[in-house]
Amino acid sequence: MGEKRNIALAGNPNTGKSSLFNLLTGLNQHVGNFPGVTVDKRTGECRLGPGHAAGVLDLPGTYSIFPRSADERIVWEVLGNAAHPDHPQLVVVAADASNLERNLLLFTQLHDLGLPLILALTMPDMALERGSMVDVQALSFHLGVPVVVVNGRTGEGLDDLKSLLMSDIPAPRAFRFCVTDLLTLADQPEAQIRDTEWRYSRIREILRKCQVRKDSNQDTASLRSRLDRFFVHPVWGYLVFVGLLMLIFQLIFRFAEYPMEWIEGAFLALSRLAADYLPAGVFTDLLSEGVIPGIGGVVIFIPQIALLFFILSILEESGYMARVVFIMDKLVRPFGLNGKSVVPLVSSVACAIPGIMSTRTIPSWKDRLITILVAPLMSCSARLPVFMLMIRLVVPDGNLWGFFDLRGAVLFAMYALGVISAIAVAWVFGKIIRTGEQGFLLMELPAYQLPRLRYVFLHVREKAGVFVTDAGKVILAISIVLWVLASYGPPGQMNRALESMKQAHPEWSPDSPEYKEALAAVRLEHSFIGIIGRGIEPVIQPLGYDWKIGIALITSFAAREVFVGSMATIYSVGEDFEEGLVERLRDERYPDSGQPVYTLASGLSLMVFYVYAMQCMSTLAIVRRETRSWKWPLVQLLYMGVLAYAGAWITFVTFS
Repeated sequence: MGEKRNIALAGNPNTGKSSLFNLLTGLNQHVGNFPGVTVDKRTGECRLGPGHAAGVLDLPGTYSIFPRSADERIVWEVLGNAAHPDHPQLVVVAADASNLERNLLLFTQLHDLGLPLILALTMPDMALERGSMVDVQALSFHLGVPVVVVNGRTGEGLDDLKSLLMSDIPAPRAFRFCVTDLLTLADQPEAQIRDTEWRYSRIREILRKCQVRKDSNQDTASLRSRLDRFFVHPVWGYLVFVGLLMLIFQLIFRFAEYPMEWIEGAFLALSRLAADYLPAGVFTDLLSEGVIPGIGGVVIFIPQIALLFFILSILEESGYMARVVFIMDKLVRPFGLNGKSVVPLVSSVACAIPGIMSTRTIPSWKDRLITILVAPLMSCSARLPVFMLMIRLVVPDGNLWGFFDLRGAVLFAMYALGVISAIAVAWVFGKIIRTGEQGFLLMELPAYQLPRLRYVFLHVREKAGVFVTDAGKVILAISIVLWVLASYGPPGQMNRALESMKQAHPEWSPDSPEYKEALAAVRLEHSFIGIIGRGIEPVIQPLGYDWKIGIALITSFAAREVFVGSMATIYSVGEDFEEGLVERLRDERYPDSGQPVYTLASGLSLMVFYVYAMQCMSTLAIVRRETRSWKWPLVQLLYMGVLAYAGAWITFVTFS
């Protein structure tokens, strides 16, 4: 293998740069951080041909070399400083072939930095639909660099790009597009504006010589216009979005119900097999009562999570999510949020961590900070298992207004509560945190297109895999700890409780169902976990929770999805595995009154608690890293904790 070249991919957002990166690197990708900062660094290995390889760096998308946000500052530092450890030997600039005038601004700036360049024209099918055709050879001549057309959807042109990457590309002549040294303009806004205006005039002059415009596909243009009039309408746009969310949650319940039952049955059978066929002992009890139920309690929700990510990926690939961002900008701006806050908030529906990290594109520190503080209020996929468990447990299976699934409507209400709360809290923080900065939204609506199912399924597999592996490791560890705490207790106290039970019911034989059930309850209540739970029960009793729920609340502060695994472990100790978790919870009664523990009031209260509570150590760590202070994570933990307790109490009192 010859010497490996270092290549960087640069370009505007939404130009197909990430698709180009995926085509070049395949699965040989790594995600880290740039030295000294928290901005994501995506790198990969690319096989160019026999004896040739390249390291590929995917730079954050930017419209200009002049930095306004953390992401753009990285592009400036990497490409403008030859001493930077990630400074490339060659830069591939991705430019949307259907919108060259805007995309070529960044190209001209990189050109005048004296970097060896290749211009990759992406989305040629979109350009053809819009009636825009480019003379590639003429464009290469006038720009002074190699130009290649690459279709990120089909891979067409990839071999031509790889051939260019193996060749020697000379550094271009400096100041071809402007006589100003860009390095001197970093801190001069007015000079940057004049420089940009001059560059656009040069770009338009070149495109007049190289770009041929034919009659565009009138049907495609007309269809896009009609769809946009509907999807970005000031009234219909919001109604369509709300209706679409309702439909999504209906589908999550309807289509995921059967695979959930199969998975639950499989884990129950696995627990029975372990208990029946493995040698009796501590290890078998741990495996059958702790590990298997704990992991199964989360795996069961993979169908819903996969379906949610599948639908979100379809909407993103089709171009609709960009319209959601556009219309939401008008909604959130009066509440003190930047239009650019919408993307992180929407991303937080999947997971708050990437949502918070994507706030780096927000140039205003105040807007970015507020977005970080409210992003965890958006109900993420980790909350979905809790919502699904409680809804299946306490919400009756029926229809709302004759055609809406009642359970799907409750799930939608939980997500809507998170959105409304995020906007309201952002308004409060906007009044408290005052700066003179003014935010703005600059974006281009992409063309509508058929989703690429290959990328959709890859995205679903990646997200579901991360959910299983990340949650699985935590749940496995916590399940083992919970089983030990639930199986053992202070010997004297445990023995006294068992003797009292036997004296109270001398008629019970050791083989009777009543004796076995009472024995399991006494052992659990007087175990270490029972003692801890009884200690915290007075604090959570006003919310409608018993001590077992309290234990699961504590363990789920590591990660929200741990709640279900913890409940599965707690309720599996001493069980015979004849019933699933939902049935066991449904049969749970308070020993003194005989009333059910899980009612509509307590179930809704628990869901509201999880809408608000900051139960994710990873999110707090990311907030600490992004804000470079423990102040804001602690503020976040405090205000969300207060909201969770108050909201849960109000809900329980209201529905009791």
